[in-house]
Amino acid sequence: MTSTPAAPARTRRNDPGRRDRIIDACIDVIAEDGVDGTSHRRVAAAAGVPLGSMTYHFSGREELLREAFTRFAAGVASRVATRMDAVPVGDTEAGIRAVVDSIRLDVFATPRDQVLTYELYTLAARDPSYRTLTHSWMRSSRAALERCFDPVTARVLDALTEGMTIHRALDNEPHDDADIELAVRRIVRA
Repeated sequence: MTSTPAAPARTRRNDPGRRDRIIDACIDVIAEDGVDGTSHRRVAAAAGVPLGSMTYHFSGREELLREAFTRFAAGVASRVATRMDAVPVGDTEAGIRAVVDSIRLDVFATPRDQVLTYELYTLAARDPSYRTLTHSWMRSSRAALERCFDPVTARVLDALTEGMTIHRALDNEPHDDADIELAVRRIVRA
């Protein structure tokens, strides 16, 4: 009697970057198709992973969306913090220039960032559980601004940053960067 050799044991393919790749792909899908157009199937295809990987790495669509928006918001907040960290503590003039540059260059660095921000705002407006993400983002921005400005001024500058970037992104008329500087100076000097 001859024995048949045992089939080789199946081994799990090692892909340590898969979860991160899925999150990055989710951000891309949201930017292209919006939250409503984001599904596990679309994200898996964009990430180049089997559909089963989605349920292995995420309990559901909500966890995936939360992870994607957390990563996106942290990236924007990091750009603002990096700019503000370069300002010597207490240097108001350099702080003003940094806020102006942040509005011009950091918050909506690309049209894609603009779309992702609006998608997050809409989601947070409809689902209060996402407000923890927007609140964390605002808290990070304010902390960066507080390197140069008192907490009240930092809060108002943060609101100005949001409003100015939205207006600059959606208005059909070109904007003069001098208007940003004027607004920042008025708030800081008030």
